[in-house]
Amino acid sequence: MTGRFGRARKPGAGTVDVVVIGAGHSGLAVSHYLAARSIDHVVLERGEVANSWRRERWDSLRLLTPNWLSTLPGYGYSGADPDGYMSMDEVIGFISGYARSLGAPVRTGTTVKSVAAAAGGYRVQTDQGTWHSRAVVIATGACNLPVIPAVAQALPKDIAQLTPANYRNPGQLAPGGVLVVGASATGVQLAAEFRRAGHPVTIAVGEHVRMPRVYRGRDIQWCMQAAGILDQRYDEVDDLGRARRVPSPQLVGSRGKQFMDLNALSSDGVRLAGRLAGIRERKAQFSGSLSNVCALADLKMGRLLTAIDDRVDTYDQEGGLGPPERFEPTRVPQPPLLSLDLREIRTVVWATGYRPDWSWLEVPVLDRKGWIRHDGGVADAPGLYVTGLPFLRRRKSSFIHGAEDDARDLCDHLFGWLGALARRRSASMAVVQGRIQMSG
Repeated sequence: MTGRFGRARKPGAGTVDVVVIGAGHSGLAVSHYLAARSIDHVVLERGEVANSWRRERWDSLRLLTPNWLSTLPGYGYSGADPDGYMSMDEVIGFISGYARSLGAPVRTGTTVKSVAAAAGGYRVQTDQGTWHSRAVVIATGACNLPVIPAVAQALPKDIAQLTPANYRNPGQLAPGGVLVVGASATGVQLAAEFRRAGHPVTIAVGEHVRMPRVYRGRDIQWCMQAAGILDQRYDEVDDLGRARRVPSPQLVGSRGKQFMDLNALSSDGVRLAGRLAGIRERKAQFSGSLSNVCALADLKMGRLLTAIDDRVDTYDQEGGLGPPERFEPTRVPQPPLLSLDLREIRTVVWATGYRPDWSWLEVPVLDRKGWIRHDGGVADAPGLYVTGLPFLRRRKSSFIHGAEDDARDLCDHLFGWLGALARRRSASMAVVQGRIQMSG
């Protein structure tokens, strides 16, 4: 077999033009575009296709995007509930079906141990052997390791600690109170689930994004897409670093399309507190900034809805949108809860985000915070790419449907880079041959 750029590939030799690391939706989207260009490649996956969805998500989780928006290059949702939200089993089936439809060259059960620069490209060492390639695309995503703040070390030993990566269902929780730390999409969903299961719940609230599930009669994701917000490019924002750190919005994918915000939680009996500031003498201490944090979230939601109103009416050709809406401000308890006796708490759940795990990457492209230095996915090393990160190239990069445009752009760049590399090699060979002929 011969790769697109002329390198002979012997069966089992482990030499390809491109190694893609990760067989989730982002890695498979890259595989689609590489195959379309006849670029010889392999997709390495430590577990199974869609492994993180299989192994690192809780049972009741549903996508935040409606099914009709779940698309990948040449593939889309074909079920009977386009306005619903996929369960975890459905997501796994969707991504696995995509891999089958591609006939993607996936090597499952293959854990990457290291990636290092080598002559002519990169050496990718795995527990199943070593691959050599001219380019590498890292598609392992940003949600590999849960972030647990240092304050967790001060918790009493008799309080159980969970993260969204190892939580599955309320049956894991001991009877009694639960403290959820973090109020983005994960935090509010889990707080609601624990409350429905009968637990007294307190949620520690930091910076968050408040967003209605339905606006003017349409799913908020439809509104944001129609307004062009989801397609905003990474080179069009003033503070890209901050844009990439924005928490996930307080949304839940449910049949009832509920507005899952702090007001909904407090109405169900969840107790609101500010950011967890410390733990001392079996007491949790909370910041007194809850009012300010909630007021800022309300202000930003108002700005978002105004931006939608300014743009979406021209998109609504059928006139099916309802009138503009505004929502009740977040109700903040008075006086604020500043401390909590931890004798009331049996479980703490750290819904404080994730970080990537690139400990195996031996190419000097990591910044001081451990993130890959890149320009829209083109890493700071020749032939190295990364995808599947928040706001990689567009605001929609975090969603399944965002992988298509990102993968196409990166593969266009990769194709050009491989072509330039091949031309340089050909020129060098011609020079060498000319010298040989002259010496002869």
